[in-house]
Amino acid sequence: MPENTLTVRVESNDEFFDRALEAAAKADAGELTDDHYGVSLPDEAALARVLSEKNLELIRTTAREEPQSLRELARLVDRDIKNVSNAINDLAELGLVEFEQDGRSKRPVVWYSDIHVEYDLGVGTDDNEVAAQG
Repeated sequence: MPENTLTVRVESNDEFFDRALEAAAKADAGELTDDHYGVSLPDEAALARVLSEKNLELIRTTAREEPQSLRELARLVDRDIKNVSNAINDLAELGLVEFEQDGRSKRPVVWYSDIHVEYDLGVGTDDNEVAAQG
C-alpha cells in the first residue's frame, strides 16, 4: 500500500475555496507532492458520520485484507451486504474509497495509509475575540 495521507477537514465553504486556490497556485509553481490528499466536510455531524466506528472498520478491513469484492468485505466484517454496499458507496462518493472493476464485481480499494483529521477549535479567531469583548 502506498504511503499516502488522507486529510479530513471540517471547514466552511470559504475556507475550502481559499485552500483550493492556494493549492492551485502551488501546483502551478510545481510545489505540490503526490502523497497528501484531502476531503472537506461542512460540520462536526458530517465528520462523526463519515468516520463512524462502522465506517472506520470498513476502511481498515479494506486496507488490511484487500477484499476482492463487496461481498467478501461484508463477510470479513460480518455485516449484511446491502449495508456494506450502501456505506462503501457513500465513502466512495466522498473519495475515501475507490472501486476497481474486476469482471462483474467492484473491488473496494483504500489508496492511503493514514487519515489525518483537521479541526479548527476557533481559538484566537476574530469571532471569538469579538464575542469575548461583547
